[in-house]
Amino acid sequence: MNRPALTAAIALLIVAAGTSLQAQPAAAPQPAVTNVGANLNISPKRVTFDKNRRSATVYIYNQGGAPATFDIALVDRVMLPDGQILAMPETEGKPDLKPIVDQLKSAKDVLLVSPRRITLAPGSGQTIRLRVASVPEGAKGEARSHLTVTTIPPPTAGLSAEAAAAGAPNEISFQINSVFGISIPAIVRFSDADVRAAIQNAHLEYPQLSTDGKAPKRTAVMVFDLARVGSSSLFGNVEIRSLKTKEVLGFARGLGVYPEIASRVIKIPLTREPGAGDKLEVTFTDDDTSPGKLLAKLDL
Repeated sequence: MNRPALTAAIALLIVAAGTSLQAQPAAAPQPAVTNVGANLNISPKRVTFDKNRRSATVYIYNQGGAPATFDIALVDRVMLPDGQILAMPETEGKPDLKPIVDQLKSAKDVLLVSPRRITLAPGSGQTIRLRVASVPEGAKGEARSHLTVTTIPPPTAGLSAEAAAAGAPNEISFQINSVFGISIPAIVRFSDADVRAAIQNAHLEYPQLSTDGKAPKRTAVMVFDLARVGSSSLFGNVEIRSLKTKEVLGFARGLGVYPEIASRVIKIPLTREPGAGDKLEVTFTDDDTSPGKLLAKLDL
C-alpha cells in the first residue's frame, strides 16, 4: 500500500476497502491502532535569536524501542487570547481570527534548518542546527515560526492488500496510525528586546474541578489576563503566594504571550481556598532575556 503524505494532522488514517460496502454491512471490527514515535524528546523547549546570537542547536532523542524517521520543518502558528496555538491552516475560514493572523511575522524566510529528515535508532539522538540566514533591511520587532518534528509512519504501516481482502463481505478494514509531533517556538529578534508585562483583571473563581484524578470538587482558581506591555513576546513563570502564611498556593511555568496578541487569559488552580484575612500576591517573572527578573506583580 502506498503511504499517503504526512499532513499537519496528528492522526493519519489509512483505509483499505474489502469487497463492497452495500446493503446491511456487518458490524465494524475494532480498528488496529499503532502509536508511531510517541517517545520523542526535544531540548530545549524554546529558541531565541538576537543580534548577538545567530545560530542554535536543538537536540531530539528517540526514547522508543524501535527505529523512527522524523520530518523537521518550520511551521507558522498563531496564539489566541485563550492560550491556544493553532497552525495557520487551522485558522482558515475563521474571519474572527484574521486580525490575529495578520499580526504574525513569520521567521521562515530568515531561518535555515538542517537536517530536514532523520532516522534514529532506539535510544539515539540527533542535533538539529538552526541559523539566521538573512535579516530584512530595516526589520524591527521579532519574527517567529515553530520548529516542528513529526514522525513518519514506517513503510509497513497500514494494511496490506491481502489483509484488506481477507475481511468478510460487506466489511471494511482499516488501521489508525497515531503520528506524533513536537513543536517549539523559534524566535528571531531584529532589534533590542522590549520585555514588559502586566497582570490585569485578576479574580478568583470556584468551579468544580478534579485536580487529583478523583471526583470533581469546588476548587479556587486564580484567573487573570497576562498582558504584553512591551513590543517583544513574553515568556516566564507565575507564582501565587499567600502574604499571610507565605505559602505558595499556585504556580505555572513557561507561560508565553506572543506579539500577535496583547494579552492572554491565565487560569491557575490553587492548592486551597484563601482563608479569612488572606491576601494573595500574584507575580510574573521573566524566563527569557533576564531569567528571574520580576516583570509584574499584583496584590489581591
